[in-house]
Amino acid sequence: MKTAVIYARVSSTNDRQSTQRQIEDLTRYAKIHEYTIVNVYEEHISGATKNENRTVLMECLNFCVENKVDCLLLSELSRLGRSTLQVLKSLDMLHEAQVSVYIQNLGLYTLQPNGEVNPIASIMVTVLAEMANIERSNIVYRLNSGRANYIANGGKLGRKEGSIKTMSQKKEEYKEVIALLKKGYSIRNVAKLANVSVSTIQRLKKEFEI
Repeated sequence: MKTAVIYARVSSTNDRQSTQRQIEDLTRYAKIHEYTIVNVYEEHISGATKNENRTVLMECLNFCVENKVDCLLLSELSRLGRSTLQVLKSLDMLHEAQVSVYIQNLGLYTLQPNGEVNPIASIMVTVLAEMANIERSNIVYRLNSGRANYIANGGKLGRKEGSIKTMSQKKEEYKEVIALLKKGYSIRNVAKLANVSVSTIQRLKKEFEI
């Protein structure tokens, strides 16, 4: 009997994001390939959070190792995080215990049937994890660039006492922030990326009904 564990993650805790689709897809895959699902882990947390602060993920990894599970099923590599180092550390931990990881959107197992690391998967994992890092850097660059352009065109950041900005002005000033919120990034993660207070992000989220 082959055993497997499902780990599903979404970044946001709001109703617009759910782990249900990931779990259903991976459950179907497990059934077709005759895996017995021994545990399912769900987590609502930003992938940018360090693994040691992701309680559910660490419980999942430890369970797989301690119970000698055959395979950890993921919908995407990004479920393990956006930091290349964090992803590779998690994989090393699992591989030491001969636990393979199946990445559904790539159709790849990280271990071969003989227990050796799949070289193709190893290359793709490293490249994709690094691309996620680059994407994160690009987001920060776009936020800073958008802020600089806003100021260059006469916009002023912050709010003077007694002044009230229109919704269109807010939309222009915080357009990248609004875009990140609509993509499902958590409030705290957007605040860090944009260097904007959590309270401001919360207010924008409410005002624009995101």
